[in-house]
Amino acid sequence: MTLQSISPDIAGNLDQVRTRIDQAARACGRDPASVRLIAVSKTQPTELLRQAAAAGQRDFGENYLQDALPKIEALADLDLTWHFIGAIQSNKTRAIAEHFQWVHTVARPKIAERLAAQCPDDKVLNVTVQVNIDDDPDKNGVEPADATTLLKVIRGLPALRCRGLMTILSRSSDPAESYRRLAALFAELGEPEPGKWDTLSMGMTADFENAIAAGATCVRVGTAIFGPRR
Repeated sequence: MTLQSISPDIAGNLDQVRTRIDQAARACGRDPASVRLIAVSKTQPTELLRQAAAAGQRDFGENYLQDALPKIEALADLDLTWHFIGAIQSNKTRAIAEHFQWVHTVARPKIAERLAAQCPDDKVLNVTVQVNIDDDPDKNGVEPADATTLLKVIRGLPALRCRGLMTILSRSSDPAESYRRLAALFAELGEPEPGKWDTLSMGMTADFENAIAAGATCVRVGTAIFGPRR
């Protein structure tokens, strides 16, 4: 069986997701262009990513470094932005800093310091602080009360530009309430400099409308675009 015979309709799925984003944004008085769609492409074959790029998708999110690097290399002919959205091991920070433009899952000072030290000299890495907004023991991220401490560390590292906050919800959470609390923390921790505190990375296939209503500027959507993981 060929990839083509089992592939989802990537362009059609992207259109549907973009329509959902448009409707959700307009429903709460927001400009749909204020919401960046990150296509979560973990475990998906390179050819499907190329199809998504042909349909206009430019931002791709990867969780697993060993899975991502071959795809980044194979798609180097395209103008794509790569977002690392998985748990970060210390021995993977150099490759992440070298190959990704965004890192959404900074949750420890040690990881921030390693990313900064190993970032290429001519590069500034965009990062967000991952917050465990639901106090879920199975999720990574700092507790909301500790976000200020980590943020101070990151803001002292010239190779990193902290753009905002990110979260992954507990399965038992109320998405509307959890996203509202992250948005409130984002507003509390913000700084007035344009382009330096402008990102709320929250919302996935099942709940990104709730995230947009709460103020999400990045939604991370995989299943609705690519279908189930392979």
